Amino acid sequence: MKTEKIVVDQNTNVPFNNNVDYCVGTGRLGLALTEEYLKELEFVQDMIGFSYIRGHGLFCDDVSIYHEYEEDGVTKVEYNYTYIDRIIDSFLRLNIRPYLELGFMPEALASGTQTVFYWKGNTTPPKDYKKWTDMVIALLSHLMTRYGEEVVTWPIEVWNEPNLPGFWYEADMEEYFKLFKETFTAIKAFDERFKIGGPAICGVKDAEWIKAFLDFCKREGICPDRITRHHYTVDFPERVGHYDYSKLQDSNERFDSLKVTRDIVDSYEEFKDLPIHLTEFSTSYTPKGVIHDTNINAAYLAGQLSRLGDVNEAYSYWTFGDVFEEQGVPTSLFHGGFGLVAAGNIPKPTFWTFYFYKQLKLFGSDCIHRDDNTVIIKGEEGYAGILWNIDGEDTEKEITLPAADGAEQSLIVKTVDEETTNPLKLWHDIGEPSYPTKEETELIKSAAYPLVKSSIVAPVDGRAAITLTVRRNGVVYFTLSKRNLTADRGYDYDRVVSFH
Repeated sequence: MKTEKIVVDQNTNVPFNNNVDYCVGTGRLGLALTEEYLKELEFVQDMIGFSYIRGHGLFCDDVSIYHEYEEDGVTKVEYNYTYIDRIIDSFLRLNIRPYLELGFMPEALASGTQTVFYWKGNTTPPKDYKKWTDMVIALLSHLMTRYGEEVVTWPIEVWNEPNLPGFWYEADMEEYFKLFKETFTAIKAFDERFKIGGPAICGVKDAEWIKAFLDFCKREGICPDRITRHHYTVDFPERVGHYDYSKLQDSNERFDSLKVTRDIVDSYEEFKDLPIHLTEFSTSYTPKGVIHDTNINAAYLAGQLSRLGDVNEAYSYWTFGDVFEEQGVPTSLFHGGFGLVAAGNIPKPTFWTFYFYKQLKLFGSDCIHRDDNTVIIKGEEGYAGILWNIDGEDTEKEITLPAADGAEQSLIVKTVDEETTNPLKLWHDIGEPSYPTKEETELIKSAAYPLVKSSIVAPVDGRAAITLTVRRNGVVYFTLSKRNLTADRGYDYDRVVSFH
């Protein structure tokens, strides 16, 4: 085991933007009508608490908003908000708001028949742009009537990944720009307070699309409220049976790609400093990416979360739960699903990475140390930190922190690694049941929670020294705060634990 030393100075201050809880992704919105989906979302919200939720399928036929009918030989349009109201009511009950991704195309309004996914979302332009913008404005008007003025604070994104031909017919750049302009103009005319972003690109010709999009906006005299793109970090996967196996890319190279987007945006005087939202990010970009269920996923994403705020205002993990059907209904409990939690509300190791970063945010905002595998925050109660180890040798971290008043400190350490928190291994060891029983689910869940340890630290010469072990593919969260002993009369802990 190797040893690393970290010595923190009293007056150190390091830039660190932690927006971990801004938004999270979801399977198509229609899935929010199912019981298991809402159970998983409730668990995630109780434990982490995201502000917004983004998913595909707002205008798909399973949500059933757009309808055409014939009357006296004339084609007319009507809207049905039964399901979208039910969906958003559920979101608000769980204290989360929609990040409105406008797509895909209702079949009756589509110009073609191309679809994507098991659930056949239509990915062709509208056959009538006026009917498209009328539908968008009618929905926003309805939402404002039902939910009030707060609706203008719900972010809007025009479409999803138009640079990929599967998501936008022939990846037609000019046609997407038309969609964006028509939509943007109509919404701003309805209520200019709405914040609208695009082009929501992913993975192919990113820089080319961002530059062309901004050139178009400049030419047309419009200014998006934010730039949106996606961020995945694996090579092209190998499909074996139902599952996708892929290698992680070098994280520095992926961060360089994000910096390129920031630099392109800032190269335009008109758009300099526009916020950038990563409206999807993860490691693998497939819902059968086996890495999602692993401890290395948790450790790798700890590194991502430490840096994503450097050039991006917001970033949304794809997704909160495993109720997801892009490539069909999942056929096994652990199947490489995107979710932070598996069926039965079994938290995956990555869930705890997000939970730890949320706890860090609640603890304080003054970052006093950040490196390639550590973030430490100073708050009113003391110190909190996250350490991670991406597929490396087990490491002992010797950390020295200021403790000016010399009072005893309580050290709480929560560890998630392949030894302490590994529901995937337990599931494997009991035979990989595709459809575990209630008893099996509870057994697997019992292996899904962090190991918690505590100790008392006595400062020496105004410094508190702690040693933390971060094993391979591990994530460790700690707090160090002043110990306030309030023992009852006659209670002697040392005597209690040594009694015999």
